[in-house]
Amino acid sequence: MAHNLLSRRKALQFFSAAPLLPLGSVVSASSLLAACGGGDDNLAATPAAPPITPPVTPPITKNYVSATFSSMAAPTLSSPDRMATMYTASQLKVAFDDKSEQTYDLGYQPFFVTGDMVPDGKGGTILSGGYYDIGDNKIIDKTVAGSERHFFSDSPDGTSLLTVPNAKVDGVKGMPVFAVVQFEYTTWAQDGKTDMYGKLPSPIAVLTLDQDQSTGKLSLVKYHNVDTSKVHGLWITCGASLSPWGTHLSSEEYEPDAFSIASNTMFQAYSQNLYGNASKANPYHYGHMPEVTVNVDGTASIQKHFCMGRISHELVQVMPDQRTALMGDDATNSAYFVFVADKEKDLSAGTLYAAKVGAGFSIDPAAKSAAALTWIKLGSATSAEIENLANTLKPADIMSVVKADPSDAAYTKVVTNGKAEWIKINPGMEKAAAFLETHRYAAFKGASLGFTKMEGTTVNAKDKIAYSALQNIQSSMVAGNAANVAGNGISVPKQLVAGAVMALNLKGGQKDTDGTTINSEWMPVDTAALLAGEDLLDTDGKTLKGDALGNTANPSKIANPDNLKFSEKMRTLFIGEDSGQHVNNFLWAYNVDTQQLSRVLSVPAGGESTGLHAVDEINGWTYIMSNFQHAGDWGGIHASVKATLDPLIKANYKDKFGSAVGYLTASPAQMTLKAH
Repeated sequence: MAHNLLSRRKALQFFSAAPLLPLGSVVSASSLLAACGGGDDNLAATPAAPPITPPVTPPITKNYVSATFSSMAAPTLSSPDRMATMYTASQLKVAFDDKSEQTYDLGYQPFFVTGDMVPDGKGGTILSGGYYDIGDNKIIDKTVAGSERHFFSDSPDGTSLLTVPNAKVDGVKGMPVFAVVQFEYTTWAQDGKTDMYGKLPSPIAVLTLDQDQSTGKLSLVKYHNVDTSKVHGLWITCGASLSPWGTHLSSEEYEPDAFSIASNTMFQAYSQNLYGNASKANPYHYGHMPEVTVNVDGTASIQKHFCMGRISHELVQVMPDQRTALMGDDATNSAYFVFVADKEKDLSAGTLYAAKVGAGFSIDPAAKSAAALTWIKLGSATSAEIENLANTLKPADIMSVVKADPSDAAYTKVVTNGKAEWIKINPGMEKAAAFLETHRYAAFKGASLGFTKMEGTTVNAKDKIAYSALQNIQSSMVAGNAANVAGNGISVPKQLVAGAVMALNLKGGQKDTDGTTINSEWMPVDTAALLAGEDLLDTDGKTLKGDALGNTANPSKIANPDNLKFSEKMRTLFIGEDSGQHVNNFLWAYNVDTQQLSRVLSVPAGGESTGLHAVDEINGWTYIMSNFQHAGDWGGIHASVKATLDPLIKANYKDKFGSAVGYLTASPAQMTLKAH
C-alpha cells in the first residue's frame, strides 16, 4: 500500500544515515527507489493514491545498530588468478533497530595502477606515482639503453580520504572528495637488477575524486603532485593518517643516521636524484612528520614538523583532543613516543615524551594484566627552532658517539638500531639531541627502547584505547639477544616473528617522571596484547616451517601487522599485513565487541597491504581505502607458487612495476525500503 512506502525524501535520509559502503556503478539509490515503488512526493507521473482514512501509518525509519564482516577463505593455487590480484569474497552485514539486515558483497575498485597516465586537471595527463627532483624535473630510469623512461613507484602507501569546505574543481559533476596518496619507494629499476629502495625522493599526490551522489562511486578527475621543495623533499614516506582537522599526516621512515652518512650510499643516491649532488642532502632534514593541507582547487601545501622527534616515523595518530599524538616507530629498539601540542590543530610546537615500560609486559592476549607506562619528558620546542638547528648543526656538534666501550665514565651505553653505542651529550645540546638524535637521547634518558618494528597506530575514542602494531617480536624484544636491553621492561622469552597488536588504555592526569603533570587527557598508561599471530614451527619448536602453500605463520590469524585503522561506527579495527610469512598478505577486520576476526581482502602474492584508511562517513557514504606494494616480490615462502603466479602478476601489474591505489566497494545483495 502507498502509505507503507518510504517517500523519496525519507529514503534518501535513510541512505545517508546508514553506514553504506559505496555502491560503485552497480546499483543506484534512484534505481532502488524505483524498484520499490518510491518516488518524489509530487511526481506528475505518479497516479494519485486513494484517500486514506486516519490514522495514517507513519513512515518507516530504520536506525543503524551494527556492522559485521564475513571472513573469506584465503585464496589457493586452485584459483591462481585470485592469488595474483586484489581479491575479496567477504560480505558486510548491516543490522538495523527493526531487526532487519542488509548484506553487501564486497569488491575492489582501483583509481589507477601506478604507471598509468591519469588526468592532470589541465586537459592533459600525468604519470601516476612518477618521481621528480627538487626542481620538478622528471627523474629518468636509464638502466635499459634505448628504453629510458620516467621512474614511477610500485609502492603506494599512506592514503587519506577527506573533504574541504567550499571545494570546487573543474570536471567534478557530483561532490568533490580528495585522496592524498604518498608513494614510499620503488623497488627496482626497469632492468630488474638495480635496487632503488630509498634512492628516490618520495612523491605525494592529491587526487580529486568525483563522488556520485546517487551511488557513492568515486572517479578520478585530477591528479596533482604536491611541491615538496620547501621541505627538502620527502624520505621514504610510509603510513599515514587523517588529522581530526582534516589534514594528511605523513611520515618519514628510518631516519638516516647522521653519524654514518658519509658511508651511506643509499642516502647519497637519494641526494643525487633529488639535488643532482650526492652530498647536498642534510640527514637532519629527514625522519620527521610532514603534514599536507589540501586546498579548495585540489592543490595542496606541505610542512614538516621538526618538533615531533626524529624517529622512524611510521604512522601518527592524533587523539580527539586535537593535540596529543601517539607515534609509530618502525625500527629495531623502537619506543612509544607521544607528542603533546601546545595548541589544538597545530603541531608546530609542543612537548615530546618517551615511555618507560613497567613490569609484566606480555605478548599473550590471554594475559590478565598490562604493563604500566610512565613518561619521560625529552623536551619542548617549536618546529622552527629545531629546523634551524637542523640547518646549522653537524652531528659532532650535538654529541660524541663511539662503537666500542671507551672506558670513560662521561659516556653512557645505549642500544639503538640493534647495536650498542656509547654516547656523550655536548654541554647545552640537550634540546638538539632530543629532537634531532631522538632515539639516542631517549635511550640516554632511560626510556624503554626495546620494541622491534612498531608500525601503525590508531584510536578507539569511545573506549579511550589506542592500538599499536608490532610487525615482529624478535631480536631487541627477546631476552638474551644482543639487542635486548636488560631491565627496560621489554623482554619476552621467545620470539614471535608473526607479531601482535597491542592495546593501550588512555587517561588524563598523568605525571612525567620529573613529577610534572602532562597536559593531556589521552596519554597511554599501559600496554597489553590484543591479538597475536602464530608462527608455524618445525619439531624443534624454533625454526619456521612452511605449510603446503608456503605460509610460515598460521593463515587463519594475523601475521606481521602493519597498517591499523579503527572505525568508530562499525566498532571495527582494520589490520593490514606487511608479512613475509603469509604467501598472500591480508586485510583483516576485528570487531572489538564480538571479538570476531574476519579476513576481508587478499593482496597479490608477494605484495604488502598498505594505504589503509577507514572512513565512517563522507556525504553519507562509508569507505575503506586500500593499496598494495611490490606484488610478486618473491621470498623463500613463495617457492611453490612463484612459477604459477609470476606470469599472472606480470600481466596484471605492468610486469610487476605497477601497484593499485583504490578502495573497497560494495553492491547490495538485497535492499528493502518497504515496511515489513
